[in-house]
Amino acid sequence: MFNVTTKSMQWGEETLTLETGKVARQADGSVIATLGETSVMANVTFARQQKPGQDFFPLTVHYQEKYYAAGKVPGGFFKREARPTEKETLTARLIDRPIRPLFVPGFKNEVLVMCTVLSHDLVNDPDMVAMIAASAALTISGAPFRGPIAACRVGYEDGDYILNPTVDDMQDLRLKPEQRLDLVVAGTKEAVMMVESEAYELSEEEMLGAVKFAHEQIQPVIDLIIDLAEDTAKEPFDFQPVDYSDLSAAVKAAGEKEMRAAFAIADKQERTTAVAAARETIKAALTDEQKEDANLGSAMKGLEASILRGDVVKTGTRIDGRKTDEIRDIVSETGILSRTHGSALFTRGETQGLVVTTLGTGDDEQFIDALHGNFKSNFLLHYNFPPYSVGEVGRVSGPGRREIGHGKLAWRALQAVLPASTDFPYTIRVVSEITESNGSSSMASVCGGSLSMMDAGVPLKAPVAGVAMGLILEEDGSYAILSDILGDEDHLGDMDFKVAGTEAGITSLQMDIKIAGITPEIMEKALAQAKAGRVHILGEMNKALSGAGEFSVHAPRIETMQVPTDKIREVIGSGGKVIREIVEVSGAKVDINDEGIIKIASPNGDSIKKAYDMIWSIVAEPEEGAVYTGTVVKIVDFGAFVNFFGKRDGLVHVSQIENRRLNHPSDVLKEGQEVKVKLLGFDDRGKVRLSMKVVDQETGEEIKKEEAEG
Repeated sequence: MFNVTTKSMQWGEETLTLETGKVARQADGSVIATLGETSVMANVTFARQQKPGQDFFPLTVHYQEKYYAAGKVPGGFFKREARPTEKETLTARLIDRPIRPLFVPGFKNEVLVMCTVLSHDLVNDPDMVAMIAASAALTISGAPFRGPIAACRVGYEDGDYILNPTVDDMQDLRLKPEQRLDLVVAGTKEAVMMVESEAYELSEEEMLGAVKFAHEQIQPVIDLIIDLAEDTAKEPFDFQPVDYSDLSAAVKAAGEKEMRAAFAIADKQERTTAVAAARETIKAALTDEQKEDANLGSAMKGLEASILRGDVVKTGTRIDGRKTDEIRDIVSETGILSRTHGSALFTRGETQGLVVTTLGTGDDEQFIDALHGNFKSNFLLHYNFPPYSVGEVGRVSGPGRREIGHGKLAWRALQAVLPASTDFPYTIRVVSEITESNGSSSMASVCGGSLSMMDAGVPLKAPVAGVAMGLILEEDGSYAILSDILGDEDHLGDMDFKVAGTEAGITSLQMDIKIAGITPEIMEKALAQAKAGRVHILGEMNKALSGAGEFSVHAPRIETMQVPTDKIREVIGSGGKVIREIVEVSGAKVDINDEGIIKIASPNGDSIKKAYDMIWSIVAEPEEGAVYTGTVVKIVDFGAFVNFFGKRDGLVHVSQIENRRLNHPSDVLKEGQEVKVKLLGFDDRGKVRLSMKVVDQETGEEIKKEEAEG
């Protein structure tokens, strides 16, 4: 009934297996990839005809993590998987980015790639397995896909690159100083197609070495996919790109002069208006048949690309007049919003981000219900890209894939310099509102985020800046690397290469290639040029930092204290009675974890001190020989009980009240009276023994033996 084909190989410390022919046989391509005990099913389908008037490539990638894969039931009220999690969205983007450029140019038929996690061993991350499965399914599907690709994750510990580190190894990297890298690389046999990373101030040489290491390690996986395809691939889809060279020539003849003049305008809005006018001029010169041609948009874009790209490579001058390595003018401002905890306005040319930092307590941490377990995050970064930022109208809804991806890139870049939670016990939320955009708003979010956190008083290890690089690679091999790219250079160029970091090193690297890959030589040069740009931007940012760093009066103050774990129950009390009383009496928020670390938060310093003292009185032990101020709570025939340490009482025997014989303790004491006592020690039954007569009741000073006898 089934015609199953299986291919396996040893890859690192695990066995990688590709299987097809048993499941989802009606899909054009279906592969189950397994690494260790983590399995992902990838299914590919594609339309045999292009939709009329379609002028873009409609590729859709979905990545789904099913909770049953890890033996879990989903949280929430409905108990089923709902909208994609952040991890699912980011992984779908990871798969999309390297495969999209590898479809044959001109192919605009609808393509659907669906990856479903079937089993997760909690050791091998399913995102890399999904990328391999998707590549294999595309390769055998018959779609005009010029792959295969493969992908792997790389760690960096003690100077050694590590292939496919475990899920635990990559969790909370900033708490693991020995582990300095989480790098994902995807590529073909010949070149690297995509890079995504979280790094801890790696040098350009270390980062480039990691990319090269990854490209070497994916080669046997590519061979395995080719081996599978040789046995199982379907007949290639008969696709011939439409030849619209005559239309392109007509478009060029009708408006090259006007289009070239439009691209010579430096201001974005004026240039956009002029380009639109040039398009109308071109359309006016075309025949009705040419106007109705579905490839007219592609021909227009081809003319625009040839003008922009050719001039840059030939002259070294870009459409806004800059040189290839020149950064646009930068203005950095901090403390611009009075009631926020920290704020910054970062403007680079026509790209601007208003970035705001809010400091919260442990109650504000984000709880994440992930396939590999539940955990909390105390650093959040949210990125918003409204239509007005590019002068457009449009529907405003929740964050899309782009917002989530750009926000995560900025998060990776900044979290490498955050202080340890033991040193700065706050939840940090950074929100980047993009108010203008013309190239790399994610890097503006990095710069603005660094500034706003420093304005909020967050003790960052160092400021972080980011720069977006571009590439124009011509057919003859000539190329130009562009620093701080514009939106048009991004759309019409061959590479989007974002590098963020401190002066000491890289904290995040993201690369997307729109062609069949780039060489290590180009990447090395791009990294060097990016470093120069990053250092320049950091210098401009430093001009705004002189007044930054004061802790906002509106932010909560948090103090931490450590108590013995066997005292946690006493602090909480039966049913939480004690800790509720502390919160009500002091007015501070109190949070305690299983390790006995207590965070006390309040904008009022007196409230924090009151809560601290109340907790200390519960967990501290009285010190033998110390003098305490106490209150008489009960008088009996043989002495008086004094509350002297928190809720702890002790007995002052009648013989220890004064240096004379008393008929009854009530001769000199009454309930509620404040007295000074010395802790003499504990009797055989653990009862507290106190003395008043050895302490001066006026000064609280201990009376020396000689003075007492005198």
